Amino acid sequence: MCYNKSEQGVAENHSIIIGGIMKEQIKELVDSKIKDLNVFVDDAFVEKNEGKDVLYIVLDSEEVIDLDKITESSRIINEILDKQEKLLDDIYEVDIYSKEKGGEDE
Repeated sequence: MCYNKSEQGVAENHSIIIGGIMKEQIKELVDSKIKDLNVFVDDAFVEKNEGKDVLYIVLDSEEVIDLDKITESSRIINEILDKQEKLLDDIYEVDIYSKEKGGEDE
């Protein structure tokens, strides 16, 4: 769920549209830079956590993503996002993690 700071009680449809835009912008900025690690952005969304907007970026791969790949991907992504003030205007924190492998969705 993505929250719009300017309106209270935003319709869920509007939130999905904003979240989709955020996901596509993040993918566009990041995927080409982390592809050498065999990692890509699976999802990106904003949720409230303790009253603050947090951008969650979910990474995925055709293989298991080890801690070194997460660390290197996070470093690259943070460098890119540091240059994107408008995109992250109301974001308090960025949380980058890998998609769980071996779940029921697999």
